[in-house]
Amino acid sequence: MELYERFRAGDIRALARAITLAESGHPLGQELLKRLRGHGQARVVGLTGSPGAGKSTLTDRLIEKARQRGERVAVLAVDPSSPFTGGAILGDRIRMMRHHQDPGVFIRSLASRGALGGLAGATVAALALLEAFGFERIFVETVGVGQSEVDIVRVADTTVLVLTPAAGDAVQAFKAGVMEIADVFVVNKFDLPGGERIVQELKTTLELAPARPGGWKPPVLTAVAPKAEGVDELFEAMDKHYRHILEQGLLNSQRLERARFEVESVIQEWGRRRTREGQGLIEQVAYGGLTPEEAAQQLLFSKG
Repeated sequence: MELYERFRAGDIRALARAITLAESGHPLGQELLKRLRGHGQARVVGLTGSPGAGKSTLTDRLIEKARQRGERVAVLAVDPSSPFTGGAILGDRIRMMRHHQDPGVFIRSLASRGALGGLAGATVAALALLEAFGFERIFVETVGVGQSEVDIVRVADTTVLVLTPAAGDAVQAFKAGVMEIADVFVVNKFDLPGGERIVQELKTTLELAPARPGGWKPPVLTAVAPKAEGVDELFEAMDKHYRHILEQGLLNSQRLERARFEVESVIQEWGRRRTREGQGLIEQVAYGGLTPEEAAQQLLFSKG
């Protein structure tokens, strides 16, 4: 397979093509994934938070820090899907354009494609390809809406929740259940009014939270991304958490959970496709002819 050989030879265009094929579900992409999955090992860091929290600027600074350490870095920016085209918005890539000439950095936007949690199974497929290509650290920046914050923990080794002093930011985090899954908290834009207040709110809440696997205690950090303030501390906290999951033997279970998420995403996509094809059954549910369970069984288990 020519594309496979080019990929193994380090052709960045072959990597981009492979991700496109995998994202679209093309048979060639699936075959590449089977041959390449399991090659390489990267530290996968998920960054999530509300829109406007400064995730992209913070990611840009983390790229810079990783490159200073000689690491090859990739970024997957999971963007909202257009309901009409399914395409991704490229704003996150624009913010990181200063790295585009660095051969040690690869940045790619992926459409969430309406996945229930904002993350598509294609994200995990892209992670596998990036690992096989030799990237040592991969940042996954989520769309920051819906339940993507909850899904990211199933994909990343370390999950970073980015908050700001904006009124209501902490409250929304508490409501969404993110407090239970983030491994590192960072209050970005800490130079704005209310920074100390939200830090204290987070610390107080975390003191009452249940213990994490292996006894990990999530730190609450501060940052001002445009000035690179707090970036060194954030990077060290991410690495400390990664060392923790290695020492506690949690990495393998995390990788299994990532694969489970990918399989579930495929099943969800199959379900969406079948419901679009089964308009007659949907109408029967709407008018009381079938229960949702009966319609689902016919859609998922009928031949054709």
